[in-house]
Formats: sequence, C-alpha cells, structure tokens
Amino acid sequence: MIPLNFPKYPLQIKSRENKLLVFDPVRKKYVPLTPEEWVRQNCLHYLITDKEYPAGRTLVERQLRVEGLEKRLDIAVCHPDGSILLLVECKAPAVPIDQGVFDQIARYNWKARADFLMVTNGLVHYYCQMDYTRKRYSFLRDLPDFSEL
Repeated sequence: MIPLNFPKYPLQIKSRENKLLVFDPVRKKYVPLTPEEWVRQNCLHYLITDKEYPAGRTLVERQLRVEGLEKRLDIAVCHPDGSILLLVECKAPAVPIDQGVFDQIARYNWKARADFLMVTNGLVHYYCQMDYTRKRYSFLRDLPDFSEL
C-alpha cells in the first residue's frame, strides 16, 4: 500500500488465503485490505490516536437511510446522545476528491446532521464545520482535538 498523508501507525496486517487483511480496532475484526480500507484504517488511527476521539463512540461502515435508500457511512463519531459529531467519507488514494465526493457526504449529512465533516483519500483531507442555524459551513485547516470540543 502507498504511503498516505497521515502519521505512520502500527496497523495489524496479516495474509489469509492469498488476501491481505487489516485489523479494525473499532469493529474488532480483520477486514480485507483494499485501497479504501487502507485509507479508512489510517484515518481511524489518526482520529483515535492523534485527535483523541473516543473509539467507543466511533462507528465504522454503518447503514444510514437517506431518501429511502440504504447508504453506508465510512466513519462516524457520536455524541453521548447518539447524534453525530463527526462524519467522515473515505476514498481510495486513486480517487480524486471532487464535487461528486462533496455531494455524496452532503447527501449523507442531510440525514446525519454532523457537527463536523471530513473527506479524505488519504493524500488530501478536507474538514468542515457545519452551522445549521445560519445554513452554511466553514472549511477548517484541521479537525479540532476531541478535548477542544
């Protein structure tokens, strides 16, 4: 897997039946190591290790019903009441972050109503803070640490 624009983390990788698997610390199981999963796992470690978002309130690949369709959230970090603090959309490194990716997370967030959004392909990261009262968002240079919220 190619190096990403995240710090290096000691990911647990193993091979089974000629397929690489990576251990997901949130789902607590090994999952196939695809390019998108490589980004997702590095992003998870970044959020939990560096930004100190609680692993116990983090969801990975969970279903969300949007406009009658079942969609799958890559990563969501929840408030204690279950509402979503942070919604993350991960793409493989070869996938450019374009308007289509922003449209996708916007559709998901229509239902999720997260406080913060992150879009990443592991090489480029975008962060937004939502303001539902004023019906706008602001791009951020970085996500706040969990302790700052």
